[in-house]
Amino acid sequence: MATFRLALIQLQVSSVKSDNLTRACGLIWEAAKQGAKIVSLPECFNSPYGTKYFPEYAEKIPGDSTQKLSEVAKKCSIYVIGGSIPEEDAGKLYNTCAVFGPDGTLLVKHRKLHLFDIDVPGKITFQESKTLSPGDSFSTFDTPYCRVGLGICYDIRFAELAQIYAQRGCQLLVYPAAFNLTTGPAHWELLQRGRAVDNQVYVATASPARDDRASYVAWGHSTVVSPWGEVLVKAGTEEMIVYSDIGKISSGTVQVSGVPILRPDSIAVQPCHLEGLLYAPPSSFILGSLAKPRGCISA
Repeated sequence: MATFRLALIQLQVSSVKSDNLTRACGLIWEAAKQGAKIVSLPECFNSPYGTKYFPEYAEKIPGDSTQKLSEVAKKCSIYVIGGSIPEEDAGKLYNTCAVFGPDGTLLVKHRKLHLFDIDVPGKITFQESKTLSPGDSFSTFDTPYCRVGLGICYDIRFAELAQIYAQRGCQLLVYPAAFNLTTGPAHWELLQRGRAVDNQVYVATASPARDDRASYVAWGHSTVVSPWGEVLVKAGTEEMIVYSDIGKISSGTVQVSGVPILRPDSIAVQPCHLEGLLYAPPSSFILGSLAKPRGCISA
């Protein structure tokens, strides 16, 4: 892994798509000027987060939002992880992250695998599956610095997904995410540190800025965690850019300390041989067409 600067843009998302796009591209420019080589936007960066908004703001890919990301990636000669947008394709809606290379080429398109259906009595009820369909594939892309694995928000709760990415050579996992004021203080940092330590990878999460007037209030606190589980940088709640200089992973110290990680002498995950690999409540749809009989996942 070569050393590089990662930037997370904690964007204040409004109800005006054009304003969101203009500010997002401006902040990408600013991050590039500060030396960032990979820049990530937050989940639903071009629209408010909510099932009633997804159909209204949905676009094709390529479309207006992704075209602007392609252009700014090329002008800045950087990698842009486009947070996520509501995507429309063949009559279905997805929560989708598009990644663009330094030449503006679309490198990969990640559709959120695990939809956010939650009911915490007296606190929050939300059901993405009312309007969205799940993705059905793993998503990685290569850079001169490292291989990157992608998830969106709720995907981070599924440890096996991160483990698969680590086995496939990813050294950085990026999750554009919009946790809320219930799940954020309880699990936001905990999950990131767990995924990082378990797999000896860097983990980064890009959140929208907090807007207390919104119908869905994001937690904020975009974060980068090291393979040792150390929080390298964490944003507050307002709109801002956070930077982290990502360095070489040194897993030797961790192995000597006895922390169980993926080593030749440890039991490796074989995705196509495990039953119930990615688990969620029966009401959830997991990994779309990747699901095999008896819960076996083809990787």
